[in-house]
Amino acid sequence: MASGYIWLIYAEPLGNSTVPQKLQQAMAKPVAEKPMRRSSVGWLAALALIAIFVAGAASYFTSHKGATKGAAVPEKSIAVLPLVNSTGDPANEYFSDGMSEEFISSLSRLQDLKVIGRTSSFQFKGKTDDSKTIGEKLGVRYLLEGSVRKSADRVRIAVGLIKSSDGASVWSDTYDRELKDIFAVQSDIAGPVAKQLKVALLGNDGQRVELATAATPSNQNVVAYNALLQGNFYYNGHTADDNRKAIGYYEEAIRLDPRYALAYAKLSVVATGLAGQFGGVTKTESQEAIRKSRAAAESALRLDPNLAEAHRAQGMLLLDIDSNLAGAEREYRRALELSPQDPSVMLNLASLLCERGLINEGTPLTQAAIALDPLSSRAYITLAVHFTALGRYDEAEAAVRRAIALQPRASQNYLQLAILQILRGNAGAAVKFAKEETDPFWRTYALALAYYAHGDRTPADVALKQLLDEDADDGATQIAVIYALRKEPEEMFKWLDRAWNAHDGGVTEILEEPFLLAYKDDPRFIAFAQKIGVMPQGGGKP
Repeated sequence: MASGYIWLIYAEPLGNSTVPQKLQQAMAKPVAEKPMRRSSVGWLAALALIAIFVAGAASYFTSHKGATKGAAVPEKSIAVLPLVNSTGDPANEYFSDGMSEEFISSLSRLQDLKVIGRTSSFQFKGKTDDSKTIGEKLGVRYLLEGSVRKSADRVRIAVGLIKSSDGASVWSDTYDRELKDIFAVQSDIAGPVAKQLKVALLGNDGQRVELATAATPSNQNVVAYNALLQGNFYYNGHTADDNRKAIGYYEEAIRLDPRYALAYAKLSVVATGLAGQFGGVTKTESQEAIRKSRAAAESALRLDPNLAEAHRAQGMLLLDIDSNLAGAEREYRRALELSPQDPSVMLNLASLLCERGLINEGTPLTQAAIALDPLSSRAYITLAVHFTALGRYDEAEAAVRRAIALQPRASQNYLQLAILQILRGNAGAAVKFAKEETDPFWRTYALALAYYAHGDRTPADVALKQLLDEDADDGATQIAVIYALRKEPEEMFKWLDRAWNAHDGGVTEILEEPFLLAYKDDPRFIAFAQKIGVMPQGGGKP
């Protein structure tokens, strides 16, 4: 079972703020890539941008000691706070959320402007935090806030740009438009913001960029656009049922505009997720979701070969469904060339690199992504996973503790604490933490590990049997890890093969599993890692 971890971060008390030597060299001269990677001007430009974010990373986060204070905040930095749905009707929530996301997307295209991503900005939805607190937590100088009122065929958007330090107004305006004219609002608002923040409206070729995003349907169909926003709203719900609803809305958007490239790309992403990320999805439904994902990704790329989201969708399909790591890496790199400020793309590529054991290569990408989207408990848990694989247990625990402070009931927090205590030789504490794990599957897994490490064979065997009986396919990788801890390599390799044959997404994370890494020098482990593509063929360890 895939862990779902995709983020690695740096904050003042955690990690290393130094720009890695490989990245410094990449900025100075072209990189001699390994054969499966492509070198390009666009990729090097993306690395240069990443370096800018990494250099200022300490300014953006709330550390485990509290909000980061006194650190330098980039002058040209902004967060779009979720626009208030001023109608009061929950049925219009998707539209106000969608407008907020579109402003984030539009502003992200402004040259030299740091724009905080959706995940972090939406932490403040419905909250009453003052501007100074928000600015400190997000590491930005300015905030864009406002409200949306959608009524029949008209929309009113009131927005204001304020200084986060004291809430002082810099600029504000109100836009009353017919709904059919909504596509011009992004540029109408981004333009004054750019002027106030003194950032360029120029692309890399020196030409003015069009600030309308790919969300604009090719036929300007407002109903199709409305369906896309509704699909986005449900996709952000992160449940199987929400994904099903999102698929329906994206399909409706495509029906209304058969050349709607972004709708195809988003349909592919959400269908891939439905096929492999949730329990309770039947084999028939999963196969149909995969079919939809393939067809939608192909259509998105055909309609707009320069759409970053289309390449991201293809990359996710290649990785999560086909286990084609090399192909996925190419797609993610191309997506990053096309959208170098998109934290989701950065995180996808960074996750893939770390799965291949290239943590030093993935780190600057994850640092840059978190600089743009800094508030997530998952980010700290991912940091803990990487630090654990590197043997840096104190830093790993600090990261887990911060994740728990941010989201106490999130799954896998206490699993990670249990693993750390096993590695430290404190099995009693490991059992205690395993019992506190909130997710049933991960709790059973944690108990199977912790009880065995503590010498309690009977409850350890009971937990393992439960996994064997209930999760033999989806949890095959975790079963292999348990056998690794038990020092039963024959069973471990048998279950690794089963995980690969069952398309268990967790199997590609073996280079970050500390108990599996005990066998990293075993020829069988190296051969298996090469077979699944996380190690180069014939090249030994990465």
